[in-house]
Amino acid sequence: MRRLVRDMSSVLIISGLLLMLDAVATLVWQEPVTAAIGLIERGEINQRFLGHQEVPLTQLDRHALKSLDTQRQRISFLARREQRLLIAGDAIGRIGLPKLGQSFDVVQGTDTVSLEKGPGHYPATALPGLGQTVAIAGHRTTYLAPFRRINELRPGDQINLSMPYARFTYVVQKTEVVLPTALWVTRNVGYERLVLSACHPLYSASHRIIVFARLQEVTPAAATRVPA
Repeated sequence: MRRLVRDMSSVLIISGLLLMLDAVATLVWQEPVTAAIGLIERGEINQRFLGHQEVPLTQLDRHALKSLDTQRQRISFLARREQRLLIAGDAIGRIGLPKLGQSFDVVQGTDTVSLEKGPGHYPATALPGLGQTVAIAGHRTTYLAPFRRINELRPGDQINLSMPYARFTYVVQKTEVVLPTALWVTRNVGYERLVLSACHPLYSASHRIIVFARLQEVTPAAATRVPA
């Protein structure tokens, strides 16, 4: 009986220590268990849309591109084409946050499974290059916490979105804290705007922190060249 009590006490002590370590790690860094899951999920992202070599243009697409006069028109065409083909969980591009020294693959979808892989693009919003609002959500404390530090972004900071057809540079306009019901943040505003969304404050889902950024520059990729 004494040995049983002693063994149970040891198990309880070890369990308590592990819970404390988990809590400390979450406070200082991020939740370690979901971080490990996030690493696994990220390694399984379907990246077939990150290059047109993997998803070759059809003869009809090539003919359509040839008929367009400007790179802007070709970028818009490829963006619309991409949006029609994407399904939840596919990687669509890569977001770079130079001020924070971070970059992450962006996946299509903001459902639970998709966000375990990384920042997720709201399917109801446009892809970059269409002159509308592009919205991306991400976790702050779980699944590698890609948006943990977006509260540090300030007006004038750059955010990059690298898509298969172009690289888009946005400049932060402002940051706001809103209720989860504030659906207006993803509305179109007459120009191309990037919206980053995450739960706020840390360890709570009572509000959302929203970063608004306006398109500043577009660098076309090889995919926008007129096909031979």
